[in-house]
Amino acid sequence: MPRIVDQHGNPIDTGALREPQTARIATLDNQYLTSQLAGLSPARLATTLRAADDGDLWAQHRLFSDMEERDAHLYAEMGKRTRAPLCLDWTIEPPRRPTAAEKASAEWLTEILTDAADPFEDLLVACMDAVGHGFATIELEWSRSGRDLLPAFHPRPQEWFRLDRNRSELRLRDASADGAPLQPFGWITHTYGQAKTGYLGRMGLHRVLVWPFLYKAFSVGDFAEFLETFGLPLITGKYGAGATDAEKASLLRAVTALGHDARAIMPAEMELEIQSVTGSGAGSPHLAMIDWAERSQSKAILGQTMSAEAKSTGIGSGNADLHDQVRQDILKADARQLAATITRDLLYPLIALNRGGIDSLARCPRLIFDTSEPEDLAAYADSLPKLVAAGMRRIPTAWVHEKLRIPEAADDEPTLGGDPPAAGKPPAQPAPGTPAADQAQDPADDPADDTPAAALAALAASARQAAERDALDELADLMGEEWQPTVDGLLTPIDRLARDAATLEDFRDRLPEVIASMDTTAVADLLARGLFAAYVAGRAVPGRAGQRRAHDERHTSESRRDPRSTALQDHRD
Repeated sequence: MPRIVDQHGNPIDTGALREPQTARIATLDNQYLTSQLAGLSPARLATTLRAADDGDLWAQHRLFSDMEERDAHLYAEMGKRTRAPLCLDWTIEPPRRPTAAEKASAEWLTEILTDAADPFEDLLVACMDAVGHGFATIELEWSRSGRDLLPAFHPRPQEWFRLDRNRSELRLRDASADGAPLQPFGWITHTYGQAKTGYLGRMGLHRVLVWPFLYKAFSVGDFAEFLETFGLPLITGKYGAGATDAEKASLLRAVTALGHDARAIMPAEMELEIQSVTGSGAGSPHLAMIDWAERSQSKAILGQTMSAEAKSTGIGSGNADLHDQVRQDILKADARQLAATITRDLLYPLIALNRGGIDSLARCPRLIFDTSEPEDLAAYADSLPKLVAAGMRRIPTAWVHEKLRIPEAADDEPTLGGDPPAAGKPPAQPAPGTPAADQAQDPADDPADDTPAAALAALAASARQAAERDALDELADLMGEEWQPTVDGLLTPIDRLARDAATLEDFRDRLPEVIASMDTTAVADLLARGLFAAYVAGRAVPGRAGQRRAHDERHTSESRRDPRSTALQDHRD
């Protein structure tokens, strides 16, 4: 059996893939999860982050998970970011200059991912969890499906991992000090690539989002306490100077009942005064802090705030388009990083274990996300016909389809413009009396007229109708059959000199002698005959003869008015 190597060229033991690595570490499934939000303070948060910097990731990522469960705004914004790649089309492309086997592998991978038991889209969402945490790990459980060895995807929580002593390699938390290395072909490890340092514990947006989350939590708590204290009107009871203790107690019960039940009784000589504080604006500082925290979260996650707020700010659509462009740039960056991870940790193992013949990641088929955007259809529909009419007629239709994101129809597929004419069937003729029919009509089209001039005129008329070629192009094609052999024979001595010359200087020194011995008579004769044919074609094409007659008549008329112009025009002609 051929040797199987991992993405880094190291041989692997395929027998170890029969059982997931985490199944051999019982302590991971028996962890007692406690919330990190109880008693959270700036000092405790700083301690948690320092522990992550030292390699202990448990408390930090447990806190990050609690943040998404507690903060609805954070949950919604992270959902937009992590699920954005699901809207992109994807393909599996072979490497450059692929072999037949590499093309077949790309097609096989496309089929496998499309028909996978575990939806491929769920895998993408699980990998995008790395945006917040800095990394995401999905364990692969390999099993036989027919002739193929295919994986099942099992996302694992970030609390199951720690860093080695260098704080750069991710490892499973077991009884050892540094943890267990991740098994090759057993994991998909996606890392968020926006780290400011080389430490894996500092990657991820939650390191930035945790501080706005903390200040927002304090503000929400203070605002709730403010509403509990001042949310209801302040009711004050007044009693006389000679009121007894029993009367005071009765008044207090009446005030309490009024605050909760909106009904109470009291002696007539007692008074109640209701003071409202809700309109004083005392709660606005709390709301301002909450708004700042949420805007900061939106900027960190999506790069902007407009897509997260539906407020009427008076900002024009141009600014909204700019905000959306920033979001598209983030999506493209996420898609590139995600595609690289899937190619390295999933596509390569699938090829190595099932099809073989690969020992380098460089020759592995790659996952490609289509992040291109369709062009403005109206703009292209207006500009392309004008460009073609101006003479730019060699525009590939495949390029237009690619720009406009319009698929090309198959040969037997019905189209909006109707089916193309069958092979050998002439195109439909325009109805009589229409402008197209009048333009196509020409006296030289008479089939009874078989003169050479009529034949050339019919050739030119057909070219004008197709808007692609003219009579000179047809003549050039006819001459090409005779031109190429003539030119090849003329250049044979130069080709022989290029093969025999030892250096460029030798070729340059001998070239004048070779040119002097060349016989150009055949080429000159061919050019003369071609120019004569072009002249005849120009005289015979309908419309050009009329233009020539009009030119001659205009020339005669001008010469009658000014004899001096005759000599000048004759010189120009």
